[in-house]
Amino acid sequence: MQIKSLDIPDVKLCIPTLIEDPRGYFFEAYNEKTFHEQGIKDYFVQDNQSESTKGILRGLHFQTQPMSQSKLVRAIEGEIFDVAVDLRPDSPTYKQWVGEYLSATNHHYLYVPVGFAHGFFVTSEKAVVLYKCNQFYSKDCDRSIAYNDSEINVEWPLNGIEPVLSQKDISAKPLSEYMSTESLTW
Repeated sequence: MQIKSLDIPDVKLCIPTLIEDPRGYFFEAYNEKTFHEQGIKDYFVQDNQSESTKGILRGLHFQTQPMSQSKLVRAIEGEIFDVAVDLRPDSPTYKQWVGEYLSATNHHYLYVPVGFAHGFFVTSEKAVVLYKCNQFYSKDCDRSIAYNDSEINVEWPLNGIEPVLSQKDISAKPLSEYMSTESLTW
């Protein structure tokens, strides 16, 4: 497993080592020891899986303290554009974002640490996304930032598609509203 820092160094792109032969391929999907040796020391307690069709945008989601989450995200079918947004006010990369294409073909994962919002846009006809979380879901701590927040300005690869959003994401607030009403600490 090769783990690379991205433009926001705390967000990691994880590239598994594939063993291929005429029968297909094999790779070690998760090995706690390997991840810990490479600096990802989370203990994951919950796995989530979603299925979405082309044009669906989920996010930007995060959980506040005491239930803040890190995530290890991968697409096991199809392709997504996966995004992490730095919400840590004291960080030099505050309000910046990184995005990577994750697919069943490239087998890449994105590690999204605590203190980041996460979202993805489905670019294939269908995508199945599997992600590990280091904290359980909490309705009371769950938050959603508008995917098109002008302060963050994520460059989603919409290519003329109007994204399909959940009611939660339609009602999402810009980050500035959270900053004026909540103390986001990690």
